[in-house]
Amino acid sequence: MHDPVAAGLRLAPDELTRPFAPEQFSFADTDQLEPFRGILGQERAVEALQFGVAMPRPGYNVFVMGEPGTGRFSFVQRYLKAEAKRQPTPNDWVYLNHFEEPRAPGALELPPGEGEAFVADMAHFIDNLLATFPAVFEHPAFQQKKSAIERAFNQRYDQALDVVEKLALEKEIALYRDANNVAFTPMKEGKALDEADFAQLPEAERERFHADISSLEERLNEELASLPQWRRESSNQLRALNEDTIIQALQPLLAPLSEKYNDNPGVCAYLQAMQVDLLKTVVEQLADDAKPDMQRRKELREQYEPNLIIGHHVTGGAPVVFESHPTYDNLFGRIEYQSDQGALYTNYRQLRPGALHRANGGFLIVEADKLLTEPFVWDALKRALHSRQLKMESPLAELGRLTAMSLAPQQIPLQLKVIIIGSRNIYYTLQELDSDFQEMFRVLVDFDEELPLRDESLEQFAQLLKTRTSEEGMAPLTSAAVARLATYSARLAEHQGRLSARIGDLFQLVSEADFIRHLAGDERTDKGHVERALKAKETRTGRVCARVLDDMLTGLILIDTQGAAVGKCNGLTVLEVADSAFGMPARISATVYPGASGILDIEREVSLGQPIHSKGVMILTGYLGSRYAQEFPLSISASIALEQSYGYVDGDSASLGEACTLISALSRTPLKQCFAITGSINQFGEVQPVGGVNEKIEGFFRLCQARGLTGEQGVIIPRANVTNLMLDETVLEAVRAGLFHVYAVRQADEALSLLVGEPAGAPDAKGRFPDGSVNARVVQRLKEIAELELEDELADKLSDNSKAKGKNNQAAEN
Repeated sequence: MHDPVAAGLRLAPDELTRPFAPEQFSFADTDQLEPFRGILGQERAVEALQFGVAMPRPGYNVFVMGEPGTGRFSFVQRYLKAEAKRQPTPNDWVYLNHFEEPRAPGALELPPGEGEAFVADMAHFIDNLLATFPAVFEHPAFQQKKSAIERAFNQRYDQALDVVEKLALEKEIALYRDANNVAFTPMKEGKALDEADFAQLPEAERERFHADISSLEERLNEELASLPQWRRESSNQLRALNEDTIIQALQPLLAPLSEKYNDNPGVCAYLQAMQVDLLKTVVEQLADDAKPDMQRRKELREQYEPNLIIGHHVTGGAPVVFESHPTYDNLFGRIEYQSDQGALYTNYRQLRPGALHRANGGFLIVEADKLLTEPFVWDALKRALHSRQLKMESPLAELGRLTAMSLAPQQIPLQLKVIIIGSRNIYYTLQELDSDFQEMFRVLVDFDEELPLRDESLEQFAQLLKTRTSEEGMAPLTSAAVARLATYSARLAEHQGRLSARIGDLFQLVSEADFIRHLAGDERTDKGHVERALKAKETRTGRVCARVLDDMLTGLILIDTQGAAVGKCNGLTVLEVADSAFGMPARISATVYPGASGILDIEREVSLGQPIHSKGVMILTGYLGSRYAQEFPLSISASIALEQSYGYVDGDSASLGEACTLISALSRTPLKQCFAITGSINQFGEVQPVGGVNEKIEGFFRLCQARGLTGEQGVIIPRANVTNLMLDETVLEAVRAGLFHVYAVRQADEALSLLVGEPAGAPDAKGRFPDGSVNARVVQRLKEIAELELEDELADKLSDNSKAKGKNNQAAEN
């Protein structure tokens, strides 16, 4: 092609990519490099994270913003773990039985490492209790004192009965006693009378016996009137004996604990309360050994053994906790229940800690999308951060849907940094909708998606690959493989001067290349392994792309790659399917006819055009008016469509092609179909950059290659997009061979000139275009349409005037 216009706009092969060569690196393979422990090119994010971690004031929690795969999570976790080692270890916390109010367990703070030791000491204390009781009550000294108390009571009882018995014998009446009763029986000649014998006695004698027995019973009641008091005194003496015995037995068991935890008032208070409660427990549960030891030990543990909620190693530093499933229970802990004959019950031993308990005094990492989808969690987290108190409760209790007995554990002071990792959309949504968010998460750590390519960046890039391969046990990479990976990273960034921050995608490719190397039995991963991995991924994800290309080749999708046509040109689109994106050409068509309806966007009219696309079409009206209709009104009816599009269309990257197609229809000038075009224009005809330019070029190239490259085919792109070009090697080879071309334009006229094959025509000082030029023909056609519209308006006015005159004449005749 010797067109001077095309030659001036055609890009050289070197402009279509940013090559990376093995010679740019000072190593043969990555084994010769030192590991890279930082994060590549994220200085702003690193400084923000350092500030957020160091700031001691409340409210300076951290939101890490960025897209997945940028290394944000791994870096945050690595940095926090390193920082946490230098910070003091937080205290331990245990929950204890509140003996006066079991539904409100008490929280006890202990120095780091002592929580587990305290639990072990209490378990040992319980073992000693079981060894001490009921053996203490079987000791001879205790039995003697107990027998003396019981004997004293029995003596007083017996003395009272002896007095009554003497009186009874004097009246020939016998007194009988058993364990629960005292009775009187008449006697005759020293022998007790039964009922039959008693009935044969004379009536006077029977009445005398009745009277005597009645008086004896009254005397017995008088003698035994103080019996309840005797029993109370005896019981009190026995209780005092038991308490003295228990206290004396507990003293050697509690003394070591009291001495060990003498400097902790909370432990001392608990031991005192436990001693008081043990006076009752020992009598009720340990006074006899009828129960098995296992059951007694379980009961004692349920009453006295502390529940360790938070325990730390003395030299562990501050905790760093990542909660992958931030449900309410997993964050705030839960109250578990046990079933006893169908009834649910719980106690302080059933309290289970959550991630906030484990992270207290350190750092908690959660993912925003998972956090915000869990019920009750976000509001509860804000309350906890605002109050700086960690409250353990069941969220269902507030809704009245928990019918079982619940607990109200004492709150624990909360002091930690919460680090939320999420996308930009979530961050800006929270800022807009939640007024509390900005007050509680004042530190933004923004991870960029692209990294500037500087002199030290490539070296750090290679060191990062060295670190990854070493950590994962993969083979070293050659300098050629690193150069190819750098090219791939720049392609992901779509910029010749930047690398992609999507480190996850890069590491995925390295893993797949290492697998291919392993199958081949090679010692190092080379450029060829990387190329084969890229090709394999393209094959795996390329079914839809291949199907679309096949439909174009068979004519199901109408796209021409040669010839010329009026009102038609090839636009370029990008389709994203799952994790793959590919470009495909789409025909843009336009029709023009007299009228004043303006430019009709068919996509918008059928509700398939999204706002940005519709905006691009509407800008065409401004461009046509300012460019061609300065001396007459812009009266035009036209329709524009993106052919064979059956889904939503968004973006303004087709507006340059739509402008050229509309001008073609207006001037009746055919456009070359060997070109495809992409770009956005403003109302002055300046071409603006678009996205996905590499995929768009490669999509049209695949179609041309499949049909046969002619040397005339090519793609027209905005000049501003040249820096985004990182084209595939196949395209570059065709460009070097002169079989395919890429053109870059700044003005709509430059694109129009390429498409029509002649200069579009530049305006002179008066704004007039050269006669016969495309632009002149556009002006002439618009002028003709405007004149037709003017003639139609005049004819309508004359018709209206004649009708009005006829009506006036008829009225005058009448």
